[in-house]
Amino acid sequence: MGSRDESFENVLEFIRTNRGFDFTGYKRPSLQRRIGKRMQAVGIESYEDYLVYLETHSEEFVDLFDTILINVTSFFRDAEAWEYLAREILPQVVENAHGDEVRVWTPGCASGEEAYTIAMLLCEELGDERFRAQVKVYATDVDEVALRQGRHARYTAKQLEPVTAELRERYFEHVDGTRTFRSDLRRNVIFGRHDLIQDPPISRIDLLVVRNALMYFNPETQSRILSQLHFALRDSGFLFLGKSEVLLTRSNLFVPVELRHRIFAKKARGDGRERLVPAAPDPTRIDVPALGAEEHLRHATLEITPVAQIAVDLEGRLVLANTQARAIFGLNAHDVGRLVQDLELSYRPLELRSLIERSLAERHQVTVREVERRSGTDVAYFDVQVAPLQSAQGTSIGTSVTFVDVTRYHRLQESLEDSKSKLETAFEELQSTAEELETTNEELQSTNEELETTNEELQSTNEELETMNEELQSTNEELETINDELRERTIDLHEANAFLESILVSVEAGFVVLDRELRVRTWNDHARELWGLRVDEVEGQHLVNLDIGLPTDGLLPLIRATLAGEENRHQVVLDATNRRGRPIRCRVTCSQLLSATNEVQGAILLMEEVAGTD
Repeated sequence: MGSRDESFENVLEFIRTNRGFDFTGYKRPSLQRRIGKRMQAVGIESYEDYLVYLETHSEEFVDLFDTILINVTSFFRDAEAWEYLAREILPQVVENAHGDEVRVWTPGCASGEEAYTIAMLLCEELGDERFRAQVKVYATDVDEVALRQGRHARYTAKQLEPVTAELRERYFEHVDGTRTFRSDLRRNVIFGRHDLIQDPPISRIDLLVVRNALMYFNPETQSRILSQLHFALRDSGFLFLGKSEVLLTRSNLFVPVELRHRIFAKKARGDGRERLVPAAPDPTRIDVPALGAEEHLRHATLEITPVAQIAVDLEGRLVLANTQARAIFGLNAHDVGRLVQDLELSYRPLELRSLIERSLAERHQVTVREVERRSGTDVAYFDVQVAPLQSAQGTSIGTSVTFVDVTRYHRLQESLEDSKSKLETAFEELQSTAEELETTNEELQSTNEELETTNEELQSTNEELETMNEELQSTNEELETINDELRERTIDLHEANAFLESILVSVEAGFVVLDRELRVRTWNDHARELWGLRVDEVEGQHLVNLDIGLPTDGLLPLIRATLAGEENRHQVVLDATNRRGRPIRCRVTCSQLLSATNEVQGAILLMEEVAGTD
């Protein structure tokens, strides 16, 4: 099976088109092992036959995805790395937020252990109240079954072993014999389906926790994902990887902060807008004599207009801002000439850079309505209009951004719809999510970056070994489960044997069990008392060959009739000599030994001394 076997690729394409799971970017050796495991389980040898099997057995997709998506994770996996993150990185993340929302994203979260790990650490850093008000942890994966487990946040005692006793008592509640993460904090951990290959990234992230997820993808897919993760992070954001993932060949996107623990910082992309600009002129001081009467009139009109307006040149620098814009957004003389991306205005109340780039690219006005802006306890709403500016020759010279205050209209609309507030609350949350996704889609930019490939083969081998290690861990967990079941069955068997042994001891007669070949299988203590032979001397021996005082020749017709099934029970009284040499009369009762299906497997002899001896 080659790494690019056409029949194997057909299976991947069938999965992508019929189930929406795109595994074409995953490493082929790992995929072939996992799919081969399912093929072996259903008794199929070729990819062509397995493709036919998938077409006719839709339920097979569930087991196949469970096999491919190895959900191996735990709380505080690689404890030293988490300790460093909590001690050195999280204080910087909180400080960089300046009291605003702290956004964390854990792609490939599996059943959520690491998402709740970072939630506990942030709660320790901020306290419960600030955590609930300020933190959002986005936990995503492609496996819906694992996401359901994460949303329930219910874990066994074994899964919680890496968590200290103090943290267990503080953050986990007892529910039906298991532990569940606190419900009041769980609302800040948001689980959702997300495919790193196909779906757009979540934006404005302060901390990315991507642990042992990239190693499953081939180098081309890793490069594409890393570019998206770079875009998702704020400029002050951090990336936390697993121990098998190294970004030594990706220095144009991230720089190492602590390489041993796989913690990296975002590296700003170089472009023309990052150049230093000269000191900004004072926008309140205009050289009036240098302006003609018409230009002077235009400038004065712009200054007194009641709508806030700014202008940005092609290099992304703030060229001018009228009186309303300066008052609303706190701009001053030193801000004119600075890059917009360095101003709070670029991201609050909304992301301006993507709208400016879109307006310039499409050469028409872009409008975003009812954008909320908070200043302390005050809330205002604006319709934001971004329009391209052109010279007399028709060339682009910059953009105009206008903020129309629609707060009054918005509040009037809220008062009219107050009677439906409960229903509208749920609707606004859904609408907000839809708008955020739409904004994220608009912010996506197509970038092609060349990556250095030195040491890539070593990295690929290391990631492959880590993948196999997690597969072995998954198999080991399955074997532990089977071992537990076997141990329980062994205990049941010992109890059954002890029960039968107590019955044999309690029977006050010689009790002998023979197989169909008349070999002794069971010989109790009363049989030893009668004939003087121990169990180890008779077990497995033919009845006729035993040196006892019972005439076995007289028993053979009785036993053969019982084995033939003529009757279930026969009885005979014989003259015999016991182990002390005393002649006795012995009554022998012969019964059939039946299996669970009522098949005759042997005979049971019951030997009792009866009165009437001479």
